Amino acid sequence: MAKVKTVYTCTECGGQAPKWQGQCPACNAWNTLVETVAEPVSNNRFAALAQTSGLQKLSEVEAAEVPRQPTGIAEFDRVLGGGLVPGGVVLIGGDPGIGKSTLLLQTLCHIGGQRKVVYVSGEESAQQIAMRAKRLGLDASPLQLLAEIGLEKILATLQAHKPDVAVIDSIQTLYSEVLQSAPGSVAQVRECSAQLTRLAKQLGITIVLVGHVTKEGSLAGPRVLEHIVDTVLYFEGDPNSSFRLIRAFKNRFGAVNELGVFAMTEKGLREVSNPSALFLSHHSEQVAGSCITVTQEGTRPLLVEVQALVDEAHAPNPKRLCVGLEQNRLAMLLAVLHRHAGVACFDQDVFVNAVGGVKIGEPAADLAVLVAIVSSLKNKALPSKLIVFGEVGLAGEVRPVQRGQERLKESAKLGFTHAIVPKANLPKQPIKGIEVFGVERLEQALMKIRDH
Repeated sequence: MAKVKTVYTCTECGGQAPKWQGQCPACNAWNTLVETVAEPVSNNRFAALAQTSGLQKLSEVEAAEVPRQPTGIAEFDRVLGGGLVPGGVVLIGGDPGIGKSTLLLQTLCHIGGQRKVVYVSGEESAQQIAMRAKRLGLDASPLQLLAEIGLEKILATLQAHKPDVAVIDSIQTLYSEVLQSAPGSVAQVRECSAQLTRLAKQLGITIVLVGHVTKEGSLAGPRVLEHIVDTVLYFEGDPNSSFRLIRAFKNRFGAVNELGVFAMTEKGLREVSNPSALFLSHHSEQVAGSCITVTQEGTRPLLVEVQALVDEAHAPNPKRLCVGLEQNRLAMLLAVLHRHAGVACFDQDVFVNAVGGVKIGEPAADLAVLVAIVSSLKNKALPSKLIVFGEVGLAGEVRPVQRGQERLKESAKLGFTHAIVPKANLPKQPIKGIEVFGVERLEQALMKIRDH
C-alpha cells in the first residue's frame, strides 16, 4: 500500500507547505500550520470551471434590489439586515449550548408555512430534534429534516428538493468522499463550505451554516470559511445569565456591528424589545462610581451603565482592571485625567465594569468612564437621570461621536433628563424632556458635574 502523503495547511489562509514551520510562508501567521493529508485534485472543480458563464459588461447587469425573506424574529432580522437573502450564505458561530440550534429551529418553523425549508443535522438525531421542537411548543409540520453528514448526499437532496432555506448544523461535522481527511479538518471544512456556497448561488437557496468556535472564541477551521460566506454572525452570552447577544461581524447585504438581544426561556429564545433595560442597574438610591452612557451598536443606540471602583492600593503596582472595555485605553484615560484635570490615581487600584456583560468597543464611553472614576474617588454620587458620552483625546479635549442626535433621543425616551455631551454634538433643535450641556474639555465636564 502506498504511503499517505501529508502536507501542512495554514488554518488562517489555507496555504500549504511540505514540512512544518513556525510561520506560514503565504500569510506570515505564526503557529497556524497543521498536518493534513495531501488530497488529489478533484474532477468536480474542473467541471465547475467548465460550467462558469463567460464575460459580460457591468453596465449590462441589472442592478435590482435584493428581495428579503423575514424570519419572523425581529431581532434576528435586524442583525441580518432585514431578513434572509435568496442565494445568500450565513455563518453563525457560538459557544456550545448558547442556543444556535434553538434559534435556527424556531426560525425554520416560523417561515415553514410560506417557504420550503430543510434542516440538515449532523450532530443530533431526528428524534432529538423532534423532542426539542415539542419541548419548545413549535409547529414543526412544514419542516423537512435530514440527518446526514455526507456532503454528496446532502447536495443531491438539496438539488432534488430545491428548498428556499436550508440549515446545515454544523459545517464541522460534514465530510466529502473525495477527501480522505477526517470531518472537521481544514481540508474538509474548506471543501464542504465551497461546494455548499456554489450550490446556494446556482439554485438561489439560502444556506445557514452553523460553525463551532475554538477556546479563544474564534470560528474553528480555516479563515477562508469566513471569507466565502456572505454574512458572519456570532452568538454570545454569559453562561450564568439567560440573555444572549447575536452580532454581525460581516454582512454583504446589510450593516455590520448590528446587535440582537434575546432571552433564553423554557420555550426557547424570546426577543428583548428594550435591551437598554438589561444593562442598567436599578439602585434604590444613587451610588458613587456609577455613570450611564450611550453606546452605538450598528444602528441601535444602547444605554449601558459603566461602574468604577477606586480604592487605595496595597501593593507597589496598583491594579488596572477592565471588564467590557479595553484595558489599554483605561491606562491612557487615567494619564489624561491626571495631566489635564489634576486628579491622580497612581496610588489607587482602579476597576471598571460595563454592566450586563456588554462589550463596549467604541471610544464614545471615554468621558463616562472618567466621570465614574472621579465619582468613586471622591465618593460622591452623580445626579440621577444623567447621561454622559464623548471621546476624550490625549490633549484633554472632548471629541464628538457619531449619531449624537439618536443617542440623545434614545436617552430622552427612557426618561433621562440631563446629558453632558461634546459641544459639537449639541442638537440644533431642543429635544423634549432632556437638557443637554456641551463641553469642549474634560475639565469642563468635571466642573459641570461638580456644580450639580
